[in-house]
Amino acid sequence: MNLQEQYPKLFEKLEDKDVELRHLLNVDANEEDYDSEEFEFDYEDYNFIVYIAEPVQKALGREKLETLIEKLEASGKFENFLASEEDLYGVKSRLTEEEIAQLVLGTVEALV
Repeated sequence: MNLQEQYPKLFEKLEDKDVELRHLLNVDANEEDYDSEEFEFDYEDYNFIVYIAEPVQKALGREKLETLIEKLEASGKFENFLASEEDLYGVKSRLTEEEIAQLVLGTVEALV
């Protein structure tokens, strides 16, 4: 996936144009962890955790981060959606990690 070609408006706003997907956002499977209370997302209710990285946060700004949350929640792509912070979301979806990343970045691209 050539990120710069897919998300040109986002990349216009980034200081560092030589970034990989993991520098923009992380989508990780949320697995049951008996030893940690690090995340408040129950693995049964939220099968993925999405973190919006700092470069994307800066490109959007606080107001558009709030709009991002609203648009993702209203997208209909998630059975459950919880934004515990403006940059950290728990989601339950049948989408793959890559599909979730594309959905989030596509929404970001539309907002910048």
